[in-house]
Amino acid sequence: MDAGPPPSTTTHPLSPATVLAVLTGGFVGTGLRLGVDFAIAHEPQQLALSTLAVNVVGSFLLGILVAALWRRLPTWGRAGLGAGLLGSFTTFSALTDSLWFLILSGAVVEAILSVVLSVALGLGAAVAGITMGRRLCPDGSTPLTDGSDE
Repeated sequence: MDAGPPPSTTTHPLSPATVLAVLTGGFVGTGLRLGVDFAIAHEPQQLALSTLAVNVVGSFLLGILVAALWRRLPTWGRAGLGAGLLGSFTTFSALTDSLWFLILSGAVVEAILSVVLSVALGLGAAVAGITMGRRLCPDGSTPLTDGSDE
């Protein structure tokens, strides 16, 4: 008699622990994001430095997370820190809203500057985070060096 496949050792992506981790991370990340918005206030027709700051910092932190910790974290931990905390802290929608308001107010140069800075600094921060994450990884094995993403 065939016993069938062995039981899965991985957690279902939408387990209660994963959902709770994303909700908790989202709660914290959104609160942090709101704090940065209050600390770096701007008018709709001005460059949104708060959005730029959270996206650059979030890119850096996600780079560290992926390079140093991704394989060591359970599914719920990756979801809670990645999609929950950093996903709610960073925001593409705020960037697009900011760009729209800049264009409507005639601040086209600021809109272009916002896009260029967001992409260049975000990419640079991600690379810096990945580099730092690799250095923090004691055994040198990261999902970015051994071909694995689990």
